[in-house]
Amino acid sequence: MGDISTKIQKFIEIFIDNNGYVKVVEGLKNTVIIAIAGLIIGIIIGTLIATVRVIPKYKRLPRVLDAICSVYVGFFRGTPMVVQLLLFYYVLLPIVGGHMTGVQVAMLVFGLNSGAYISEIMRGGILSVDPGQMEGGRAMGLSFSTTMLKIVIPQAVKNILPTLGNEFISLIKETSVVSFVGATDLYVAFNYIGSNSYEFMVPYLVMALIYIVMVLLISLGIKLMERSLRKSDRRH
Repeated sequence: MGDISTKIQKFIEIFIDNNGYVKVVEGLKNTVIIAIAGLIIGIIIGTLIATVRVIPKYKRLPRVLDAICSVYVGFFRGTPMVVQLLLFYYVLLPIVGGHMTGVQVAMLVFGLNSGAYISEIMRGGILSVDPGQMEGGRAMGLSFSTTMLKIVIPQAVKNILPTLGNEFISLIKETSVVSFVGATDLYVAFNYIGSNSYEFMVPYLVMALIYIVMVLLISLGIKLMERSLRKSDRRH
């Protein structure tokens, strides 16, 4: 018991007296920013890819775009996130002469990666919408893109909301690898506390607890949104 209390005391000392909390706040902020930015970029890219995938392939352009999208999805779903981060930060950026921080690189790569997964989620959502919705929009004189954007995609998003929530949770958990490109996340913050106290048990337990709390809060938020959407549907 005394050994555990000593470990906790060391953790508190580094966390408060040595400003370890500053690192934790920065790591938590970066973790949330990277995950949110990744999800937003992923939804935009995923929706565009899903739209391309469901467009009728009568002409050459849709077929070419579909092939490009297939290569994109295959690459990002077929390689680990760490490899994508390393390739972008240490290979692609130097080649093009770009300058980005580790956090910015992580936001972009997480978004590109998420786009590949969300494209399949969104495609399933679009296909789950009654085809009559598209036909009705076209019969009213709306273009394919307008019908897709204003009628089909909003309904598809309702259908895939829980799955999008799971994707967000995955992004939150996967941020633990951004230290490979020099970004400070929760892992880096608690590793700093552990290195300075020469005691890793308590810091890593607290880190795990923070991840669990974040996931539970996101899950609760998704349930509340689903409940709100169901009430809205009943009113209509």
